[in-house]
Amino acid sequence: MLKKVLAAAAVFTAMSLGHANETDKTYWMHIEAQDVFERSLIADTGVSIETVIENSVYAFGNKQELEQIKKQFKVIESFEFDLESFDYPTGDEKFHNYQELTEALQKLQAENPNLVKLSTIGKSVQDRDIHLITISADLSDDSNLPAVVFMGGHHAREHISVEMPLMLAQHLASEFKNGNSEIIKLLHERQVFIIPIVNPDGAEHDIAGGRYKMWRKNRVTNHDGSIGVDLNRNYGFKWASGGASSNPRSSTYHGPEAFSEPETRAVREFVLSKQDQLTTLLSYHTFSELILFPWGHTYNPIADQNAYNVHRTMAETMSEWNNYRPQQSSDLYIASGDTTDWSYGELGLISFTFELDPKNMWNGGFYPGQDTIDIVFEKNIKPALYLIEQADNPYKVLNKSTYGVSFINTDVGAKHAQLSESL
Repeated sequence: MLKKVLAAAAVFTAMSLGHANETDKTYWMHIEAQDVFERSLIADTGVSIETVIENSVYAFGNKQELEQIKKQFKVIESFEFDLESFDYPTGDEKFHNYQELTEALQKLQAENPNLVKLSTIGKSVQDRDIHLITISADLSDDSNLPAVVFMGGHHAREHISVEMPLMLAQHLASEFKNGNSEIIKLLHERQVFIIPIVNPDGAEHDIAGGRYKMWRKNRVTNHDGSIGVDLNRNYGFKWASGGASSNPRSSTYHGPEAFSEPETRAVREFVLSKQDQLTTLLSYHTFSELILFPWGHTYNPIADQNAYNVHRTMAETMSEWNNYRPQQSSDLYIASGDTTDWSYGELGLISFTFELDPKNMWNGGFYPGQDTIDIVFEKNIKPALYLIEQADNPYKVLNKSTYGVSFINTDVGAKHAQLSESL
């Protein structure tokens, strides 16, 4: 037990290994930050803020970022640690590596050929398929059923964010086969799209050699020889407008341009291809136990009051089941180029990010052990089913007498998104 505690502490002090250069060493930092504005200034340096507590944050960054922060803020504590000296955690066989995930998806399709279809939305940097599972009683490509998309694994080290969408797919298929009348009805009326892992290359790198590496980004080689782009800072809406780094060696590097990465382009092209069906998007991440909704790039709330109320109402409803905190993303700190700002800002999809268990790094952070997988699933299956159920028209969660056609994001000139009312 002592080894696990020590290793857990150590694992949060290293982001990536293998760089001999002093500037590439990773530092764990505890930084004083009084409010969201100071947190956003800290995020602008390129560090990766992982935990927000009263009057301070915990973050990871390189030495250059640490020195920059020291000039502006009080660093309560910081140190660099060699993760190679630890072998943490052990006994995590329940997690799926890429091959195991692929086999699980193939098995799911083979056992449920009339309900489950496995395909790909594109290739990663290292030529791995980015898997797509379609679940519905109507698997036709030209289906006009209302749809929702669930995604996991944008960030390599967030392995539970891959297990949750996989288990959701397995649950839907199992309950349909077992005669669950609610699931049967739901899957006759919806298409459910699941992309379990957006960043397969990064996830494989993070577990290579049987040791976690705290890797976050994809595995592209940057112009300066460094590795990786933060895929959740690479989406096109308000890209590079704050809370993301222009330094390729930063863990929050936003890439040389919006959608520079094959992984984010694959997501974009898939979502665009289904925009006549899709109403809702959920991106799973870890950790912190939060339900986040746009905006992330600005402190301002969504200008369209109906759209804001839908996000707020749905987030608060789902929080009753998983006990996560519902809030606007930028209440934490400014971050631009993320998935949900794009999916709502460009396409008007009702969009959420779930920061799954655990609560904080001291409860295991990115690597809480395999026992957490079932806990996360049990807490989050009801929110997932709720999103599927509401996907015919998320605006129905509002009072019928006040519901009307919603013009999404007129403040930024985004295209109008109209949802027909069928209440």
